[in-house]
Amino acid sequence: MKKNSAVITLLVTVLLLGLLSYTAVYGIGTAKEGAARNIKQGLDLAGGVSITYQVVGEEEPSEDDMKDTIYKLQRRVEGYSTEAQVYQEGSNRINIEIPGVSDANAILNELGQPGSLYFMSSDGAEVLNGSDIADARAGTQQDRMGNSEYVVQLRLKEEGATKFSVATALAAPNHDIIYIIYDGMIVSAPSVQAPINDGTAVITGMPSFEEAEKLASTIRIGGLKLELEELRSNVVGAQLGSEAIRTSLTAGAIGMALVVVFMIIVYLVPGFAASLALGIYVGLMVILLNAFDITLTLPGIAGIILSIGMAVDANVIIFARIREELATGKTVQSSIKIGFQKALSAIIDGNVTTLLAALVLGIKGSGSVRGFAQTLALGIVVSMVTALFVTRMVLRALFTLGLQDAKFYGVGKERKTWNFLSKKAVFFAVSLLVIAAGGVCMGLNRSATGDVLNYSLEFKGGTSTNIVFNDDMSIEELDAQVVPVIEGITGDGNVQAQKVSGSTEVIIKTRTLTVTEREELNEALSTQFGVETEKITAETISSTISSEMRGDAIIAVLIATVCMLLYIWLRFRDIRFAASAVVALLHDVLVVLAFYAAAKVSVGSTFIACMLTIVGYSINATIVIFDRIRENLGQAGKKADLAEVANRSITQTLSRSLFTSLTTFFMVGALFAVGVTSIREFALPLMAGILCGTYSSICLAGALWYVMRTKIVKKAARS
Repeated sequence: MKKNSAVITLLVTVLLLGLLSYTAVYGIGTAKEGAARNIKQGLDLAGGVSITYQVVGEEEPSEDDMKDTIYKLQRRVEGYSTEAQVYQEGSNRINIEIPGVSDANAILNELGQPGSLYFMSSDGAEVLNGSDIADARAGTQQDRMGNSEYVVQLRLKEEGATKFSVATALAAPNHDIIYIIYDGMIVSAPSVQAPINDGTAVITGMPSFEEAEKLASTIRIGGLKLELEELRSNVVGAQLGSEAIRTSLTAGAIGMALVVVFMIIVYLVPGFAASLALGIYVGLMVILLNAFDITLTLPGIAGIILSIGMAVDANVIIFARIREELATGKTVQSSIKIGFQKALSAIIDGNVTTLLAALVLGIKGSGSVRGFAQTLALGIVVSMVTALFVTRMVLRALFTLGLQDAKFYGVGKERKTWNFLSKKAVFFAVSLLVIAAGGVCMGLNRSATGDVLNYSLEFKGGTSTNIVFNDDMSIEELDAQVVPVIEGITGDGNVQAQKVSGSTEVIIKTRTLTVTEREELNEALSTQFGVETEKITAETISSTISSEMRGDAIIAVLIATVCMLLYIWLRFRDIRFAASAVVALLHDVLVVLAFYAAAKVSVGSTFIACMLTIVGYSINATIVIFDRIRENLGQAGKKADLAEVANRSITQTLSRSLFTSLTTFFMVGALFAVGVTSIREFALPLMAGILCGTYSSICLAGALWYVMRTKIVKKAARS
């Protein structure tokens, strides 16, 4: 690179960083506000619309009918936001909460009164109803002219397919219309072109993808077994409150500052280049979150934290490789080039593996799982671009401009190979003991409370208390004065307080309160805040994470795990690498579960995001070591001492394992240090997971591979 090009590169990088920062904070062009202020936020961060429906004509609907209705409504409102919540209130009411919305009437008009959907032929005969539909999705296909058109793709259940076959056979000769009627209104009137006998149909003529998706979502939930009517609708405030948002932003700034300082102190010139790249990464993430209309919640923040950790990790891997090359006597310029080349496979494998998991979770998951997957996938792509291209260009520019002495880059020192495998029996025993201790804690918890973990209201349901205060209290006042009182009564930090816009009413959601606790709460509100008892009402609410949503999450994680296993198998050409990685991953999940049980940390909506973060972190750390083992095996040849190769590979990647964990720990530790109770309960298990992931990658992953390689004689590898 010539000096003029180097100057231009640095100038463009600084200008880009400044432009991204300005756009994120203040906006540019026609935007009146910065992208950061326009990012959609979930119920936990920003609040939204709360709509309550009541079952018509049935005081005590069956539990199965209520669950079916809730699940179908959940799937529909995800069209508005992946973070929307649907849950049961009392015995015959359903609450829908949609974040980032301030006009309840607009939502009600779009959502409609969830009623019955049916198909009717032109002669007035009912063909089938919504319960006969298995699925409806918006899509595209090519018309007869080869042009792309928007369509709705229908898939019918077995009984519905039979009825539809008969109806379309009668309608096809004259291309008669079959009307689709929802809430007494015709929502679509497609004509039948041919008999449909395979249980699948396509509705054409959609003017846009949005219209196709709207019709598809209407059909998807049309088979509700219960008829509902609107009872009330409110605009509600954030569940976590302004203090939680403020402290989270403060923690993020502190964490990033610590990462930048650490990178510059440890890696000198490369650390400075990485810091510029990280700054660009943050700016791009803020703008892209806004551009893609991704709803940001605490689980989403977890995805961003993980992607920041992976962005730092990529730089650490590269810089470690550069130092190794310098240690062999190569020039700085040559070391930079070779360092990036040798680090590429580990970076790609680690990021692609995690990206595979994110894509599966985004497609198969729902709610907070999908929100986590979206931010993680976006973060991975942006972090790879900034680490592999921005850092490289800046580093080459700094070298060209005179920073060419090896002392500015740090020369690696030859470490004595540590015999990690000699302690493998101790490591295995410690891990088994910790997991067993977790099982004991779960048993003790069950005997004491009936549950193995401290499930919060998102998983178990709870009590929703509506309080009409005498005076309008701000969010800050509620956080500072009311919430601590409730936490003292419940002994639980998972308290959600929401203001109802335009009134002095506040909705408090807690774990299920006993009669004694309700009385104690009423007394505290009366004596400390002057609230009249008759202005306090309480209802039992169901979990916001339904059994179907939990099932979706489990299936998504299982599929993601299989995809990761297959990818590692194909890339490393030995299934024992893949099997070892999955066992190490399972170990981390079980240890963190043990931590949840022992520390009695509240298991709420962030629990799923926490576990998914740990899965991504664990698999990435393990792949870095396996990549080095693969490289050293290739250099050693067929007569390689497997124990020596494993020990040397772990030793060579030790600084990467420790430094990446430390920088990620900075981010999460800052959340724990300055966050409110709910944020701390989110950060604490993440910290435990980071420590556990570091331990498993250093102490277990290589040892597991060695045991499988030496004990399993039959090789299951691709030649």
